[in-house]
This record gives sequence, structure tokens and C-alpha cells, in this order.
Amino acid sequence: MIEVSDLHKSFGRQQVLRGVNLTVEQGESMTVIGGSGSGKSVLLKHIIGLLFPDKGTVVVDGLKLNGLDQHGLNEARKKFGMLFQMAALFDSLSVWENVGFSLKQHTKLSAKEIRAVATEKLALVGLKGIEDKMPAELSGGMKKRVGLARAIAINPAIILYDEPTTGLDPISADAINDLIIDLRKKLGVTSVAITHDMHSAYKISDRIAMLYKGQILEVGTPDQIRQTADPIVRQFITGSAVGPITAD
Repeated sequence: MIEVSDLHKSFGRQQVLRGVNLTVEQGESMTVIGGSGSGKSVLLKHIIGLLFPDKGTVVVDGLKLNGLDQHGLNEARKKFGMLFQMAALFDSLSVWENVGFSLKQHTKLSAKEIRAVATEKLALVGLKGIEDKMPAELSGGMKKRVGLARAIAINPAIILYDEPTTGLDPISADAINDLIIDLRKKLGVTSVAITHDMHSAYKISDRIAMLYKGQILEVGTPDQIRQTADPIVRQFITGSAVGPITAD
């Protein structure tokens, strides 16, 4: 379970998070939606312990992240896998080396054993026979799949998705959505995604939370969000230029 309570974060004079409260149940798929600059990425970085709040707490499976020392924080982070925006593969490493990177850093497995794990995880995301390819040889969709294989390499309990469909054509994006759903069923993981892609949010989520100006405006099932009476949420999910949200 992930519990975010009264989370505040500022950078200089810029208030980014203004009292965020959000609970993600074990095994749930939660998607946080919101426009650029709403604080989605900053919230995600707090959940994994890359940033610490000015006020408030993040508790993961009973552990208060902003109360841990460095060793405790490193151990807590092993609960997480993360699919970065644009996959963020290491250009100088082969596919299997990218997938096995965390295993090399945090285990005593041999290179042969790491490659075997990488092959297994690649198969789970629908990729076979590409272990020795370099990232430059892959399509955008394949890079995302390799990034997802890397995210599950250490068998995490929680997977974080940073804009999982960004940069993909509609068909590749929907294939990634299907993969997120499939992996959650197969692995039993808790999923937290941030996105402004409403098709993706509706498809992969048990619940959706709308973040606006550093606060959670509404949390509900996809059907509840579709039927929202909140004018800000309504404008965002319909993509209308008319309403309380103004374009920057």
C-alpha cells in the first residue's frame, strides 16, 4: 500500500505540491492525470524516494520514506520498478545489459545468470531474440518494452509508469496499455502511472486521480471520472479549450 499524506513541495518560490493526499491499495492500478506542470512527475519522485517533502509523508508498505536513512531508503527502492518516459535506455549497453542493469548493481548473479533473467523478462513483454541488439536498432515501441522488461527484472512489488505512451503511435501506445494490464495480472503488482493520455488512463486504471495546481481534485473509477461534475476535471478529460483551465 502507498499512502501519501498532506504532501507539500516547493522549489524556491514555486509551490508544486500543495497538500496532496492519495492512497493506492496493494494490487491496485492507479493513474494520476493532469496537465504539464501540475506536479505529476514531482509526486512520482516522492513515491519512489527521489525527492523528499517540505511537509507531509509518503508511506510504502508501512515504511515512512522520509524517515529512512540511506541504507533503508535503498532497500525500500528495491520494491519498485520504473518505466521511464521515452524508456531511458543506456545507449552504450545491449538490450540484455539494459534489462539486467539493476541485477548487476544489486545482486551477485553472474553475467550468464543475468542474461538468462533478461531473456525471461523480455519474453514476458513479447520480445524474443533481441538480447544482443543495441537501443539504436529498436523502434520506439520496442524501446518501451525493453524498458518495461528492465522495470520487472528485480521482481518488484510496485511498478511506476512515467507517461508510458508518450512518443508512440496509437497502435504501439495501445499495445503498451495491454502489456501494463497483462503484467499486472501475471505478476500481481501495484501500478502507479502518470499521464495526460486519457485513452490510456481509462484502459489501465482501477482508479484515476486528477492533480491540478498541486492538489488532488477528484479520485474515482474510470466511469466516475467520465461522469464528473467538476468543471476542471471535465474540461481536462474532454480536452476542451473552453473552461477554467487556461493554456500556457
